[in-house]
Amino acid sequence: MEKELRTDFLGVKLSSPLVLPAGVLDISFSSMKQVSVLGAGLVTTKSLSTQARKGHEGPVVTEVEGGMLNAMGLCNPGIEAGIKEVHLLKEAAANDDELSGNCPVNMSIFATDKEDFVSIAEKADKSEADFIELNLSCPNVMDEFGVPLAASEQMVAEIISAVKNVTQKPVIAKLSPNVTNFTKIAGAATDAGADALCMINTLGPGIDIDIEMAKPVLSNITGGMSGPCVKPIALRLVYECRKAGLNIPIIGMGGITNGRDAVQMLMAGADLVGVGTAVYYRGPEVFRLINEELLSYLRRKGLDSFQSINRII
Repeated sequence: MEKELRTDFLGVKLSSPLVLPAGVLDISFSSMKQVSVLGAGLVTTKSLSTQARKGHEGPVVTEVEGGMLNAMGLCNPGIEAGIKEVHLLKEAAANDDELSGNCPVNMSIFATDKEDFVSIAEKADKSEADFIELNLSCPNVMDEFGVPLAASEQMVAEIISAVKNVTQKPVIAKLSPNVTNFTKIAGAATDAGADALCMINTLGPGIDIDIEMAKPVLSNITGGMSGPCVKPIALRLVYECRKAGLNIPIIGMGGITNGRDAVQMLMAGADLVGVGTAVYYRGPEVFRLINEELLSYLRRKGLDSFQSINRII
């Protein structure tokens, strides 16, 4: 990859600032390797739980105006199977000339309480993944007062602190935008020891209705919103975290479809840029295409690296 796109993220060398977020593709090592070859600097596994989860019955995805709704239900093969796929990915990358043996992996994990997060993190710590991402975005996990995990500063902080005690790997906290105090949650995650933040997860939930069948399109009725329509919200939340003084690496995502979007996210304050729903719109080649579009912008502006893009704060 061209030198203008290379970076060091939490001590790991990346060939590009583009990140494959959790849940976009399946967990197979071949899928993750494919997007790495096509230009993703960092690939993220599906969010893995202690045991395999089937997820919701179909249909679980529908295209709507400006984006998509999904209600996958956190389907995944479980942490043990995920660890095996990461091993296969690292093994394949070591013998791939295009990857030069380098294929950084972010292992996303999910649980319903602190104890389960710690248990899964202990297993993830023994994997070959480079980072552990804590999916703290679940809207259905409540504390004793009925506050969703994602909206509780205390729960977020307690989980991150507990996980940091059982792993040597950098910990990335993935946050939900569906809260009223986002920067406070981000601050609590930072204070608790998170090494980086990942924002944002899907907005919503939302609903789509089939007027011929006279029923909701998704079997789960509601789903999380992603795609171009969420980009202004994602940009605002990254911007507000920087404006609030949070000096921590941020993976910014939400509606990134082309090079212009990626530049906007970098200007808002992100260090890396996640590309998710755009894989549906432009195919896995989207990583190569956005890298090319980002390079075109840098050269047009006479910049020697993407880190030279000025933040607007």
